[in-house]
Amino acid sequence: MRRLVLTAAVAALALGAAGCGEKPTVTVYKQGQYQGKPDKQPWDNDQFKNDRAAWEKSVKARNLGQNEYVRISGS
Repeated sequence: MRRLVLTAAVAALALGAAGCGEKPTVTVYKQGQYQGKPDKQPWDNDQFKNDRAAWEKSVKARNLGQNEYVRISGS
């Protein structure tokens, strides 16, 4: 019984110590410039083909579908 408790305590201590390390971070900001992937506009994809108006219409339709007052009234 004592050996089991000792083993469990050692395992808990090892797991606790493993969480104390510091992971290296990836730096994407160097020399005053952002070095990461450039962001695209949300409407710049295959579905909307760079058509901002179609994207906005789709977002508005989605929002109306999530509005409970509109869904219940049937409008």
